Amino acid sequence: MLNPLPQLLTFSFFAPTLLRITVACVFFYIAYIHTQRRKEIGATRFILVGAMGVWASWVLVVLEAGVALGLFLGYYTQIAALLGLLLCIKSFVWAKKYPRVFFLCRIEYILLFVICLSLLLTGAGAFAFDLPL
Repeated sequence: MLNPLPQLLTFSFFAPTLLRITVACVFFYIAYIHTQRRKEIGATRFILVGAMGVWASWVLVVLEAGVALGLFLGYYTQIAALLGLLLCIKSFVWAKKYPRVFFLCRIEYILLFVICLSLLLTGAGAFAFDLPL
């Protein structure tokens, strides 16, 4: 099948960049909400661990903000995407049990997972510093 707009294929290298920036904005948003709910997250009793304290929410915020910053700047994108994958898996598993901590719906975590997997496999796109594949 012929492409109706073949001139746009010139910009295909920017597609991973758009995905990378979108996922970074979502992780920044999640980190922001977790800073707003840090006392509530600290008081939550998790299975096997119990109540973690406010420091646990700060660890979560720093991890999410670090992933977001790495993706946004394109600095070691594959490592940030791998950490984002792990965050998405954890959030997907615990979203039903702790809805105040993992406030996105499970489908949104699946979409973030797929985008992070795509960034891990295809690379960072334009304007990024990354390890060679």
